[in-house]
Amino acid sequence: MRNILLGIIIAFVIIFSVRYCDDRKDNRETLQANTALIEKELKNVGKLIVTEGSYAQVFSYNASRDLMYGLFDARKKALIVVNAKASIAYDLSKITSEVNEATKTVVITSIPEPELSINPNIEYYDVTQDYLNQFTASDYNKIKQRVEKSLRKKIEASELRTNAENRLISELSKIYILTNSMGWTLKYNQTIVEEEEDLQRIKL
Repeated sequence: MRNILLGIIIAFVIIFSVRYCDDRKDNRETLQANTALIEKELKNVGKLIVTEGSYAQVFSYNASRDLMYGLFDARKKALIVVNAKASIAYDLSKITSEVNEATKTVVITSIPEPELSINPNIEYYDVTQDYLNQFTASDYNKIKQRVEKSLRKKIEASELRTNAENRLISELSKIYILTNSMGWTLKYNQTIVEEEEDLQRIKL
């Protein structure tokens, strides 16, 4: 009788041990699968986000050169019409993140700076120049630099950058939805993202 009871106890211990090991194995496999899925999604979201805008502006250029100690001057001038396309992009392939299986936490540690690209199409009208003061390659380079500086200032004050940041937040929201659905926690540096609205309050 004692041997039978001992055998039953041993059988229960074996069954419990087997089930416990199977459960641990299933949980571990699920955790690894979730981790792999999150890491894959972080790579997939690493695409280039581009916001574009079109700008038009008119410039006037005037320059003169003194000749014969100021007795005469040679002048040149032009009316410049600029049509430009500008884009702001975040290369999210450069995003850095950490995935911690133990705490089920995804930490976004760094987001790349936005890249502003300006492509101006410059056309010249009413070009006049004296024989002793003609347009040179240096003049065209100066004009282009002046145009790009003016456009950059204008774009920085426009809604283009805000639109680009909104697009970025939209992409980060996909990561939040994925991690939240799996019971994981998303953090940006030390800030825990508990809802999508938290992403809007993060200072990028």
